[in-house]
Amino acid sequence: LFGVKKAFMVSLQALSGAGYPGVASMDILDNVIPYIEGEEEKLEWEPLKILGSLNNGILSQADFQISAHANRVAVSDGHLVCLSVQFHNPPGKDQIVLAVQDALSEYKLPEISCDLPSSPDPVIALSREKDRPQPRLDRMTGKGMTTVVGRIRRDPILDIKLAVLSHNTIRGAAGGSIYNAELLVKKGYISDSNV
Repeated sequence: LFGVKKAFMVSLQALSGAGYPGVASMDILDNVIPYIEGEEEKLEWEPLKILGSLNNGILSQADFQISAHANRVAVSDGHLVCLSVQFHNPPGKDQIVLAVQDALSEYKLPEISCDLPSSPDPVIALSREKDRPQPRLDRMTGKGMTTVVGRIRRDPILDIKLAVLSHNTIRGAAGGSIYNAELLVKKGYISDSNV
């Protein structure tokens, strides 16, 4: 809606994202590990691919820059991202917070996805509390499939900053795979009998 120009993010990733056997308990107790192998690179290119376009079978990445930090934190489930964004066409400074809140709260799934069993309702939930979202309190919003966004405020360097929480195993790995399979069935790429 506003055209992303740049994004800066700090990702605080749950222990479950490390898989099995994960992080040794003595390494994570009373600690934050400021490195997850390959994750910062993935955070910097994967959104560009997802938000890019496909023309004649050729993927064109979205045209903006991302800088990312990835940290493993002592949380069981739920990845929290502290995100700052600069826009190409920002709303006026006095309206920017409300404009971003409106854009996020009005976001709807594509029509084809609306009635899938795993479709979240709502897709994005706005949290108005000053200390939310929090993994322990908010990760199960929408049965774990809803993304919770809070702390939306003006950024003194870029345009806007916010906190974004998703359940990494439900919305991420497992739930995301089930959701994609439901969509493939609906689009006719695979049949119900193959599932």
